[in-house]
Formats: sequence, C-alpha cells, structure tokens
Amino acid sequence: MFEVSIQWLIALLITVGLLIVFVLWLYYDRRDRLLYANERNQRTYHCIRCDHLYTGASTTESAPCPRCGHANARLKF
Repeated sequence: MFEVSIQWLIALLITVGLLIVFVLWLYYDRRDRLLYANERNQRTYHCIRCDHLYTGASTTESAPCPRCGHANARLKF
C-alpha cells in the first residue's frame, strides 16, 4: 500500500487551497474587468444651467445635458 506522511498531506492540501484561491482570483478579476469596462470609460458632467449630474462617453470633452441641452465641459477632480 502507498503510505503518505502527514507533512506531504499538509503540503498537498495547502497547495491545492492556494491553487483554488488563485484560479478564483483570476476568474473574478476577468469578470469584473469585462462587466465594468464601460462604466470606467465614462466621464462625469455637471450642467451649470439646470444643476444636473450625468455621464457621457470618454471620447468627448463636452456633452449636452439630457435635461436642458446645454453643452457642458467634463468635471475634473
């Protein structure tokens, strides 16, 4: 019969546990990157006419307000 010492068994369990954590980390990191890519690429705008906060595409420096149509520059923090 094949005998396994307790040290090898503990090392195997720790290695498997770390491998599971690493695989889950990669999976959730990729999932979050794909799910929230559009949200990260948007800019925030504040309308100076009607005091409305809204988001728009990241490719433009100004965007019209959806409420009143006034063109506003993006917020810079």
